[in-house]
Parts: sequence; structure tokens; C-alpha cells
Amino acid sequence: MAPAAQSRRDGSTQNPDSRRGNAGRGEAAFKHERQFGNKNFAVPGGAPSPDGRGSNEFGKARREAPAVKVPRAKKLALRAPKQEIAERSARLRETRVDYSNIEPVRLQKALAASGVGSRREMEEWIEAGFITVNGKKAELGDKVGPQDRVTAKGNPIKLKWADRLPRVIMYHKQEGEIVSRDDPGGRVTVFDRLPQAKSSRWVAIGRLDVNTSGLLLVTTSGELANRMMHPSFEFDREYAVRVLGELTREQMKEMTSGIELEDGTAHFQRISEQGGAEEGANRWYKVVIREGRNREVRRMFEHFGISVSRLIRVRFGNIGLPPRLKRGQYYELNEAEVAAVMKWAGLTSTGQIKVRGGDAAK
Repeated sequence: MAPAAQSRRDGSTQNPDSRRGNAGRGEAAFKHERQFGNKNFAVPGGAPSPDGRGSNEFGKARREAPAVKVPRAKKLALRAPKQEIAERSARLRETRVDYSNIEPVRLQKALAASGVGSRREMEEWIEAGFITVNGKKAELGDKVGPQDRVTAKGNPIKLKWADRLPRVIMYHKQEGEIVSRDDPGGRVTVFDRLPQAKSSRWVAIGRLDVNTSGLLLVTTSGELANRMMHPSFEFDREYAVRVLGELTREQMKEMTSGIELEDGTAHFQRISEQGGAEEGANRWYKVVIREGRNREVRRMFEHFGISVSRLIRVRFGNIGLPPRLKRGQYYELNEAEVAAVMKWAGLTSTGQIKVRGGDAAK
């Protein structure tokens, strides 16, 4: 009898035999990367390490190791923008939205955005009666605006409001870094590498797995991140893919028409060959996808028994990875560029859905 499928965190299932097969592919990819000099290649969380010790021992060793200070990413140095752009950026930098024009938001969201705690924790505080609004005990579903007085466990809270353009960073993520704030295995996170965000916090727009490099957008606007990640907006994600092997024309056609994965049908919007050594083992492809499911690009190639040895995101929506932005570097968009991103995403300067009448950031 085949082993029973085991439940994953995302609710999907995986057969243990399939998991052992994935581990074998992970080990093969690890050896290949060592051979071709990718020193940052890492074993994904939960997969056995190449030495066979298993992920638990690997994670334990990392947790027990002394803390190492992670060097901050270097900022990409560019020439000063044209005078017209510099002047517009300066105007936008000083522009503030009147508090009377800011729409009320859910209480737990306002508290979390102000650094009091996570949304889930704030919901627990509200249910426990620890939060008051204008002297009355708050309830789940309450909304607050800049004019409201809020206390948490008897202490007055100065809520922070999005009254200006958010910050947006383009970061060239390296292999071996994870897109998470907390990792029990002690791996380096992209937030360890990014500059501090004063009076706010960085939010990643989508994720890249530990062995995927390339363009990662990070912002201080949760609304912008949610907008760009929401499936209904179908923003393109473009990747450069290096594989061990070669696809046939029929397989490429099948990838655009749709193939069945364990969590449903998946397909590329486009796929094209990018070349490779005629007698070499590696081939490069360019693919465009509009979803952000876990390891989706890798799994689509693995569906045909082809292992992905390098995966680089080169574009998200209409934002491409600049050739000058090297791995481990970041570039912070100026205010004029941020305003263009907000407009493209259909949001006002403070992150609300744009309505007729214009944007305060113009």
C-alpha cells in the first residue's frame, strides 16, 4: 500500500515518496551548484542537507552557532536625475495629505502599522478588552481615523498615518537569503540586509524562495504590496531559468496551455529559449507567469523531469531588474518614481484606491 499523503502548511498534500524524490533532486542541484561555483546555493528549509544529516540537525546547528552580524546591502550609486525630475521629487517629498482626507481603517490594522504589535496579536488584545477608542472598550470591526484617541492596556497610543508617499526599494536578492522576518534555522533574511525603515516597516511584494535570486520589491506601504500581489491584478513575473537538460517544442507548448501540479493547473504566459552551449548540459529559458505559488516555476520544469539549477526574477509588472544592480545591492526609488508606481497600481499617494478627482501626489 502506498504511504498516506501528508498535510502541508498551505493545506496541500504531498506523498512521502514524492518528498524523497524532491530531496534527491535537491541534492543533485546542490552538487551541481558547488561544481559551477554558486557558493550561496542553500538547501531549502525542510529538505535533508546534502551530507544526509537532515534538516533538523542542520537547523539546530545554525541556531546554536554564535550570532554573526550580517553586512548591510550596498546602495546602488547613480547619477543625479535631471533637474525637472529632481524638482518634482523635492515637491513630492514635502507633500503631506490633510488628515481630514484620510479614510478610517480597521483598528487592528492601525495598531499594527503603528508598531504596537502584529494584527493577530492586536485582535487578541481587542477581544480581551485591552484596547479603548475614545474612552470606550473597542470591539473587532471598529474603525479609527486620525481624530480618534486610542489606548492599549491603559497607555495612550500615537497612531501613525500614511500622509505621504511610501518608500519603495528594488533589491537584487542573492541565493541563500530568505524573504521572512524570522527563521528558526537562523538563515540570513533580506530584512537583515536592507536599511532600516524609520517609523515604519518594510513589506516584501511577493516572495522568492531561498535558492531564487533577482528582483525583489520592498515597500513601507502594505496597501501597495497587497495590490501588487493580489491575483485579480495579474501582474507579470518574468524569470530567467537555467536548467539541466532541454525542453522539446511539445513540452514548451504544453507549459503555456497548462499542466497539472499537485495544487492545481499552472501555465506560463510565455516561454522562449535564451540559448546555451550546444554541447553543454545547461540551457537558458525566459518565462512569464502571473501567479506566485510556492516554487511554481521550478515545479513546472520538474513536471517534465528537468531540474532548475538557476532561477532569477528579472521583472515584476512594469519594473525590471536594472543591469547595473548587482547581487546584494539595492536601489531606492525617488519620489517621482514612487508616484509613478502608485499611479500604475491604481492607488493614491497614501495607498488608497484611486477615485475620480486626482491624486494628492500629483
